[in-house]
Amino acid sequence: MSSPHARPPGRRVIRITLGVVAVGVIASAGALSVSRSTAAEDVSARLTLIAPAGPGGGWDGFAREQQQALRTAGLVGNVQVVNIPGAAGTIGLSTFTTMTGESDTLLITGSGMTGGIALNDSPVGYDDVHPIARFAEDYDVIVVPADSPHTTLEELVDAWAADPGAMPWSGGSAGTIDHLLIAELAQTAGIPPAELTYIPKSGGGEAIQALLNGTVDAVATGYNDVSDQIDSGRVRALAVSSPQELDGIDIPTITSQGYDVEVANWRGVLAAPGVSDDALAQQLQILTDLRESDEWADVLERMKWEDAWLTGPELDAFLDEDMARTQALLTELGL
Repeated sequence: MSSPHARPPGRRVIRITLGVVAVGVIASAGALSVSRSTAAEDVSARLTLIAPAGPGGGWDGFAREQQQALRTAGLVGNVQVVNIPGAAGTIGLSTFTTMTGESDTLLITGSGMTGGIALNDSPVGYDDVHPIARFAEDYDVIVVPADSPHTTLEELVDAWAADPGAMPWSGGSAGTIDHLLIAELAQTAGIPPAELTYIPKSGGGEAIQALLNGTVDAVATGYNDVSDQIDSGRVRALAVSSPQELDGIDIPTITSQGYDVEVANWRGVLAAPGVSDDALAQQLQILTDLRESDEWADVLERMKWEDAWLTGPELDAFLDEDMARTQALLTELGL
């Protein structure tokens, strides 16, 4: 698979130094694995899921939903979640690449990590680990304050196009799916993405606070991050990035409003480097059983996630495509 952290010549790159920050988390992550090298290789006995973000974020939520479903379905004897936040997941990824042969540790990944690898010129990428499975997808919504003069996506985009730099947007960290969704919408609407004013936040909660206090005019974030605010009437949802309207949710899609933009926030799982073929097979079987369980079906329905199962060479090809698309959008943004 081609190197996922190669960048086009001449591109300005925002760098985030991983080394100093990673020292502490590498040390603590090592404590997860005392005597593992001598333990019998039975992945189902215990499993650690690393969420490469802080508690309460999307990756953390995904890891904890998997933790609960694995426990309830009886697929793993003991499951714990560890958080290693920072740099759009690349600090967690950098730490994970040092855990050679750790067959009972998995790293949660997704589209935000692709953006982090590309944007931060990360020294490590997907080819330094073993991608196991793409598991699920969820979708972003575009929201404005309840008292916004913009009642439709078209009205918002028309106002944006009139003076692109004067309409600040927010969402997750730079390079995440939130940022890239807004860039794609700009492209489709004929707005130069480089003129986008984007104020990144650590997650959907902070972005919504910026919206409510008037710092920004619009936000792109995951539906689950803002569903309570939508239901309470504090914000108005103008569009969802899914191909079709989500079941039970009365929000029109971006495409149905004349803008050819469909963006999914995918979630997946990585294995550490140096893991044996036998352990990789066990890991894949556990995740396959989880995906086919009633417990996981309940999670998908409750969280409004879509099944997006992908493994093997098809997954490798998808990761290459995702990286290329992300790098192209970041170039359009001047990053």
